[in-house]
Amino acid sequence: MAREKLYVAVPSLFRCPISMDVMRSPVSLCTGVTYDRSSIQHWLDAGHDTCPATMQVLSSKDFIPNLTLHRLIQNLKLSPSLSSPSKISPEQVTSLIHEIQQHENDDISVSLSKIAEFVGYSDENRIFLSNFHGFDSTIVRVLGRQGSQVEISEMAIRVLISIMRENGVRERIRALVFDANRDFLSSIISILSNGSSKTSKVESVTVLELLAGDVQSKRSVAETPGLLSVLVHLLREENNTSSKLNDAVSSLLISVSATQSTKTELVRFGIVPILTKSLQNPSSSSTSSNSTTEKSMRLLAILSTCADGRHVITEEPGCLEAVTERLVRESKAATEDAVVVLWGLCCNHRNGNAQGKVVKSNGVTKILLVLQRECEDHVRKMCRDLVKVLRMVSKDELLSSYETKTTHIKPC
Repeated sequence: MAREKLYVAVPSLFRCPISMDVMRSPVSLCTGVTYDRSSIQHWLDAGHDTCPATMQVLSSKDFIPNLTLHRLIQNLKLSPSLSSPSKISPEQVTSLIHEIQQHENDDISVSLSKIAEFVGYSDENRIFLSNFHGFDSTIVRVLGRQGSQVEISEMAIRVLISIMRENGVRERIRALVFDANRDFLSSIISILSNGSSKTSKVESVTVLELLAGDVQSKRSVAETPGLLSVLVHLLREENNTSSKLNDAVSSLLISVSATQSTKTELVRFGIVPILTKSLQNPSSSSTSSNSTTEKSMRLLAILSTCADGRHVITEEPGCLEAVTERLVRESKAATEDAVVVLWGLCCNHRNGNAQGKVVKSNGVTKILLVLQRECEDHVRKMCRDLVKVLRMVSKDELLSSYETKTTHIKPC
């Protein structure tokens, strides 16, 4: 009697977060996340400056070989009981795609699930699918189908995000969406509002950011009816965590907040109190939350360039105090954005209320400490301007609080 072959599942720890393949050469970024060298190199070469898994801005793009994990993977590969997951052949995928094209209005969830399994298996499979003639238009039509089930849209997004970073795919999808199929964006809003998992929401937000690659597409994404309010709502829900969804939404908002109308809409939807709460959150001081703090400060700096933003930032309880407090506790990027916020309100627009709040928060001392750091020339100049203005305000406040007991004697 033949002996049954034993199968050992590959631990998720051994799979690259980008390719989902077992890593051949695991390397770790400064964020502590490990990727396969070829996958993360491709990500960085594409111009990204964030960690794909955490969306944290990278302080360094260098990576370190993870020798311990490499040895563990090699030991597992040498095991006679290790099996590879069953693979779907390119021929089968071709048939599945043709089936979807012919029955787009039917339940295609099984076909999409099999394609998602195929594309997640290897780089070669992703390249095959990204080069498959007509697949990009097929997946856009699936996502643009009115009344489509959220589950089908989520599966389609999972497939799409797997190939979006391959050469030429992003540009083709962008042209298809903005030129011919605006309902695609409505399906993404449906996932963000009613999706069953945070993973699908993160993938949807990432797709939107990849689509927003130029000025016109950024404007088109930002002007999608209902999108900004949904994104602000997600930020409000995720405000007490340092989740991937929070970081993904913040990154997208930073990317598309190019116009005054977009900034005004974000203010109207109540983003400033959310950002204030994020900066006030004690847990956001931890190293793992640096990205969340940086993005919150970046958004405040962007919003401070519009009149409505300046007004709400000034009037929101604790906002300017939180910005001032963060001046000397954060990364270089967050500190520079904090200086931009304070300079815009206190120097450029001479807002007396804002000046008083910064002075009472010991702002002059903190800005002097920033000046002692290494910073860009324009940041240094803004700090000097702030010191001059705030010292004058500080003196005025001291004089106004001084009560004299002197008796003035007039000459006879």
